[in-house]
Amino acid sequence: MSDPRLHSMHLEGQPRRDTFRTARDQLQAACGSQTMAGDLRILDDADLNGPTLAAPLGPSVGGGRAACFTFYLKDGVNVYPLHLGMNSVGRLPDNDVVVRDECVSRRHCAVLIHSDLRCELHDVASKNGTLLNGKKIPQPTKIQSGDQITLCNRRLTFHMTEVAGEPAVAG
Repeated sequence: MSDPRLHSMHLEGQPRRDTFRTARDQLQAACGSQTMAGDLRILDDADLNGPTLAAPLGPSVGGGRAACFTFYLKDGVNVYPLHLGMNSVGRLPDNDVVVRDECVSRRHCAVLIHSDLRCELHDVASKNGTLLNGKKIPQPTKIQSGDQITLCNRRLTFHMTEVAGEPAVAG
C-alpha cells in the first residue's frame, strides 16, 4: 500500500502529475515498504535486508549502550521533529513538516532517514524546486547535520544529534 501523502490527485495537468509520480516512485524505492507504511517492527539481525527497515540501532562504540538520535529541521524559532523513514515537507496540513507559505508546494520535498543513520533529501516534483546549501537538487541527495534546505524563501536547517543515554547504576 502506498503512503497516502504521496497521492497525486491534487495536481493539475498530466505532465506535472507524471513528474510527481516519477519522483514518488523514486522515493518509495529508496524507502522500502516498512517505512512507507509506517509499520514500525523490531526485526532480528538475520531478518534485516535493507537500510530503511525499522530496526533497533546497535550499541555505540565503546559504551555498550544503545545509541539514540534525534532528527529535526529548524527555521529560526520553529523546530520540526523528524522520525525514522519518510518525512514529508510541504504546505498541506497532513505533512510531517508543515510550511505555511504559498510559494511552497503542497508536497514539496521529503527527508528520508534510514535506520543506518543515512539521510537523504528528495524533491517531490515541487513547482519551485528544493535547494540544498544553495544549489538546486536534481535528484535525491545525501544530507548531513548542519545542511541548509531552502524551499522558496524558507530556509530550514537539518540537525541530527546523539542523545546521551542514562548512565549505568553501579550494583
